[in-house]
Amino acid sequence: MSPQEELDRIAAEIRACSLCPLSRGRTHAVPGEGPADAEIMFIGEAPGFHEDRQGRPFVGAAGKFLEELLASIGMSRDQVYITNVVKCRPPGNRDPLPGELRACRPYLDRQIEVIKPKIIVTLGRYSMARYFPGASISRIHGQPKRVGGTIYFPMFHPAAGLHQPRWRPLIEEDIKKLPGLLAEARQRSGNEPGTDEDTEGPDHYEQLSLF
Repeated sequence: MSPQEELDRIAAEIRACSLCPLSRGRTHAVPGEGPADAEIMFIGEAPGFHEDRQGRPFVGAAGKFLEELLASIGMSRDQVYITNVVKCRPPGNRDPLPGELRACRPYLDRQIEVIKPKIIVTLGRYSMARYFPGASISRIHGQPKRVGGTIYFPMFHPAAGLHQPRWRPLIEEDIKKLPGLLAEARQRSGNEPGTDEDTEGPDHYEQLSLF
């Protein structure tokens, strides 16, 4: 089975999922979208109103801002994979509950395993907490870390830049680091094949020296 076929199979499972109560209130589940060989994966929090209606991630105002951010570094959304830690919209756009995060985690794990992105960009505190447990996003945003062959890069959620204008310049500055990080990741994967020397998981990491 090709990577794209495997992603399609995961998406079909997500659309039929009933593992948590969110399944009962959704219009559409939102598995995620992007190429199976994407080098960069963006992980947000949960679908909102527009995402629930369309079954696609980041199609509202925050999605438009994300597209603008990508354009500022010469990229477009069809070059990256975009998904969320929770695949169905929580009622009233409330925060995901622990049980909902647990129910969706295996789907996200499998998507990451298939895509094998060089960079995982966390958008907001819920996806950040997966890789930076106990950290404050206002303190660590824009500071990459490397675990094995993957770079993890925490950013504010684009919605934060829309609702709190003081965060917008920080978001715009952080996204500009991605091209350099991608160049670093490509160099490492080319010069150091199979170097997954860090086997202790995301809690144990090497801070990158680029920034």
